[in-house]
Amino acid sequence: MPTFSHNDLDFAYLDEGEGEPVLLIHGFASTKEINWVGPGWMSTLVRAGRRAIAFDNRGHGASTKLYEREAYDPAIMARDALALMDHLGLPRADVMGYSMGGRIAACLALEAPERVRSLILGGIGIHLVEGAGLPVTVAEALLAPSLEDVTDPTGRTFRMFAEVTKSDRRALAACIYGSRRTLTREDVGRIGVPTLIAIGTKDAVSGAARPLAALIPGAQVVDIPDRDHMLAVGDKVFKEAALAFLNARP
Repeated sequence: MPTFSHNDLDFAYLDEGEGEPVLLIHGFASTKEINWVGPGWMSTLVRAGRRAIAFDNRGHGASTKLYEREAYDPAIMARDALALMDHLGLPRADVMGYSMGGRIAACLALEAPERVRSLILGGIGIHLVEGAGLPVTVAEALLAPSLEDVTDPTGRTFRMFAEVTKSDRRALAACIYGSRRTLTREDVGRIGVPTLIAIGTKDAVSGAARPLAALIPGAQVVDIPDRDHMLAVGDKVFKEAALAFLNARP
């Protein structure tokens, strides 16, 4: 598996296919394999003639684990994504992020708009502005002595997920605390690239899509029918909408 280094951190990534590059940024407690390989995104994009690039965020998967909360600010994590683009010699890419990855992708579009051809925000709606991220009860659940000690339903879900994926729970807890920041309405109003927002109609985590779209000039919305936050990521409606969006963008 290829890796690259940035600020003394090591990041694992995948780079498949040829054609216009699409950079994929996964969500909290996930990995490039769980978010993008398993649900079929990598293969879908490659079959569509795209170059699909995905990496493990800091604290996740096979990338370096950090335990300082301040290391997980989404703007800092966006610079990791930019460093991968630099490593691969990519002047621009279409960028897709899911959930926390969408928060990171939005920061990337604001910090380096000349590097982002278009933006796909999956699993993140108005909570990009009105919600700081997952509740701290998730961090508490990750740090609890055992699953039996966790009573919060959302916390239990993420604790079980982290155990199944054998994730570093202490690093993930630091990420919960450190990534809890919002963008302002003025911030998202400055996103000047073509943007698609895709959220499951049963998603109780992301916040609504249309209020966010109303803040981003020209943003489009796709509803992913009957899918919650976890299941929406691999849905065929999401994939079809994303490919149509990518094919139509300037």
